[in-house]
Amino acid sequence: EVQLQASGGGLVQAGGSLRLSCAASGFTFDDYVIGWFRQAPGKGREGVSCISKSDGGTYYADSVKGRFTISSDNAKNTVYLQMNSLKLEDTFRYYCAIYRGAWGSHTPPHLPWDYYGQGTLVTVSS
Repeated sequence: EVQLQASGGGLVQAGGSLRLSCAASGFTFDDYVIGWFRQAPGKGREGVSCISKSDGGTYYADSVKGRFTISSDNAKNTVYLQMNSLKLEDTFRYYCAIYRGAWGSHTPPHLPWDYYGQGTLVTVSS
């Protein structure tokens, strides 16, 4: 059973930093993309950042470029999202997802993601 465990969320003041982790397990495919998404209750989902295992390619939403950095430890099948200069509008539940294969010509957030994790809550206060 594929599992994606997101952690690292919490309460932080505006301007602060958090590092989220997404640990993936229970799968056997060699190549994959892991993406971070965020969503507020009753709102649409936003693709925040993605990373490809095969070539390390990355994607960032315009709203987080220059503030967030995605990285991976392939030996641990774990992806990290370093979030700096956090803003009030970054308050969401963040969750990760995995797509089997390479993202090819897709825009990464629009991939047909195979599995999603439960997420971790990030709250930015003033």
